[in-house]
Amino acid sequence: MSTAQEARNKETYHHFHSAVNSGDLEVISKAIDEFIHPDGRFHTAERTGVAAVPAQKRIWETLLRAFPDIHVTVEDLIAEGDKIVARQTVTGTNSGEYRGMPPTGTSVTYNEIFIARFADGRITDFWGVVDLYSQLRQLGHIQA
Repeated sequence: MSTAQEARNKETYHHFHSAVNSGDLEVISKAIDEFIHPDGRFHTAERTGVAAVPAQKRIWETLLRAFPDIHVTVEDLIAEGDKIVARQTVTGTNSGEYRGMPPTGTSVTYNEIFIARFADGRITDFWGVVDLYSQLRQLGHIQA
């Protein structure tokens, strides 16, 4: 894959995260439809290969309800071939229900790493690892 294509993949990922950081579910939903292929798959530790578009829409609906001020900072973005790897820091204040728990009013900061594979300018696969332990510990839902 050309260096130009790798740069375009990184630019697409940055555009996607600009939408995510808008805090507007409609803007995020449109970005998901624009930047993620309709047949894209989302691979996580819990399940492998679920449909990426509806999974991302559910995730962002849940996160925005729980953390209306959520912000994702891309710390590192590395492109190689048809994939990018992003190391990210997420911040937000828990002011809505999350995972069946009432809001705590607590601010959290946690890390995540995602790999995205691209084809024809769109994300076709997402693999992700989110530090839920740190997030839930900060919210007081689990003991350190």
